[in-house]
Amino acid sequence: MDTDAFIKRQEERKKQAAAAAEKRAMERRAERGKYLSRIRGSLIGGAVGDALGYPVEFMPWKGITREYGPEGIQSYCINRMTGNAVITDDTQMTLFTANGILIGETHGRLKGIQGPIADYVHIAYREWQLTQEHGADVMNMDHRCWLFEIPTLHVPRAPGLTCLSALRSGKMGSTEKPLNNSKGCGGVMRVAPLGLHYRPETEDDRRFLDKDGAEIAAITHGHPLGWLPAAVMTHMIGVGVYGDGRKSIRAAADEAWETVRNIYGGGVSDYNLDAMEKLIVKAEKLSAAEGNDVDQIRSIGEGWTGDEALAIALYCCLRYPDDFTRAITAAVNHSGDSDSTGAVAGNILGAFIGEEAIGEKWKADLEMLPVIMEMADDLCYGCVMVEGEDYMDEDWVRKYCEGHAGKPS
Repeated sequence: MDTDAFIKRQEERKKQAAAAAEKRAMERRAERGKYLSRIRGSLIGGAVGDALGYPVEFMPWKGITREYGPEGIQSYCINRMTGNAVITDDTQMTLFTANGILIGETHGRLKGIQGPIADYVHIAYREWQLTQEHGADVMNMDHRCWLFEIPTLHVPRAPGLTCLSALRSGKMGSTEKPLNNSKGCGGVMRVAPLGLHYRPETEDDRRFLDKDGAEIAAITHGHPLGWLPAAVMTHMIGVGVYGDGRKSIRAAADEAWETVRNIYGGGVSDYNLDAMEKLIVKAEKLSAAEGNDVDQIRSIGEGWTGDEALAIALYCCLRYPDDFTRAITAAVNHSGDSDSTGAVAGNILGAFIGEEAIGEKWKADLEMLPVIMEMADDLCYGCVMVEGEDYMDEDWVRKYCEGHAGKPS
């Protein structure tokens, strides 16, 4: 056999195999691309609600109206130092949730084996905790998340004490082995990327994904009312993105609640399930009733706990399902945890109405919009490389294998 001819044939086969692998990867991307608007809408929407609500968090309603007028805050308060509307720990942790999810998926596709999603997200959260407590001093340390190299994310933005203390312990909470008894909203406000990224094919897939949402929240929040809302939110966002518009927000909420009750009913969570169901039903009824938003939200709560934050967000989304601006301003104008209720409402509504329905004024001055968009795109397309195939996405490897951000954002 002619050695040169043999080598040439082998090289040609490799080229053909690489071309075929790249074609399959591009086909996978194209299939996922139809969900891009809703995934972007959810991630951007959550950041908008977070940034809009940040200046009025902790302020009583009377203080809000005194500062911003009788209708409350209606547009961004631009930060003098940064020149834009700044995000808080809510959006920071949401981005790190996404980073952890995609590290796990990439490991699974390239190595053929993947651990529980919450394990990878916990790693990402530990790195977020370092950014908040040590700032830029730790930027050169070893890390897994490419977000760790973004200087803006090393600026503390009112990080939740429960999250910090739980992560500082080095232990990882779960629904079965809670670290604490916190039912704060710090669990539900960060889980959107789970519902955005994974498209369940079966009912069992959906149940497992909802449980993953609860486990991600339970990493830091041990009370059932700290993690049950995360399961409901994961389900709702998944319906918004992958339901192709077949279900309304109300139908998605009812389906999510029924599924979560079926998963966790019949155990120690029954009392909490009953309490949460009453709040959700109340929010649904109020959303269709006469009355002003401030009074009706006040009757639901202030949003400091996970169930209240979800119920307030649900009220706003049901009240204004086709009007992002009215929904998001209603979600932040109350005496409570305005940035978190705004973030949750923005995540949910954005998943149903898509990026195009979010006015340009909300995107124009939003801090870190390029990073948010990049992460939304990555959540949309995911890792298209597969173990054993001759296709390599160098940018993806850089971010989710090597943990490097590339150009500063």
